[in-house]
Amino acid sequence: MISWIKGVLVSSWQTNQKFYILINCQGLGYEIQTLESVIDDIKKNKIPEKEIILWLKHIKKEDSDMLFGFASKDQRDFFNQILNVKGLGSQIGMSLLNKFSLNQIIYAITSNDKNSISSVQGIGQKMTDRIILELKSKVNTKQIEKENFNKTNFLFENRELHSIFEDIELTLQSLNYPKKDIKNIFPKLINDLKNSKKSNFENITFTFENLLKEAMNYLDKQ
Repeated sequence: MISWIKGVLVSSWQTNQKFYILINCQGLGYEIQTLESVIDDIKKNKIPEKEIILWLKHIKKEDSDMLFGFASKDQRDFFNQILNVKGLGSQIGMSLLNKFSLNQIIYAITSNDKNSISSVQGIGQKMTDRIILELKSKVNTKQIEKENFNKTNFLFENRELHSIFEDIELTLQSLNYPKKDIKNIFPKLINDLKNSKKSNFENITFTFENLLKEAMNYLDKQ
């Protein structure tokens, strides 16, 4: 079984909503389907092109061999859990991890947030119920940093704000900001708002325009 790989980037590309990289490992070229966040990290030099390390899931079928690569072992392990849910395939798992961070997925499962899970293309209501039923007791909330986890929860506990942030995410993506950077600035933005000088956080007026402006300020500083 192939568990992880270290090699040199040869190329990367996107086909529809799937993301791929080709890695040279000791003279062999490994074509790996990965997450958009991995591509973004490579572009921003957060993952050195000369020493890419990915945790792998090898899926062997009668007519094909497929490798799926993840930046962390936790992502790979969750992907394995998804594959054990009846009716879920590899592409559903990749779509889920492409749309949400692992923190967000775990919180959605443990808090019965069906709307978020079913918002992923290809996941209907019955499949959403099955994911929550089968994975709620299996996902490990200790595998993620508690502080970041609590900040992420805030979006899911405030549905109106969550909706605004979804619109902001789509807008920022249309402006070609990397998806991973967009997800990462949301907890920072929320934390700043919660720690603002306003005495009553609940009375702060959240508007799409104000939050979009703050989000762009964060992203432009990175």
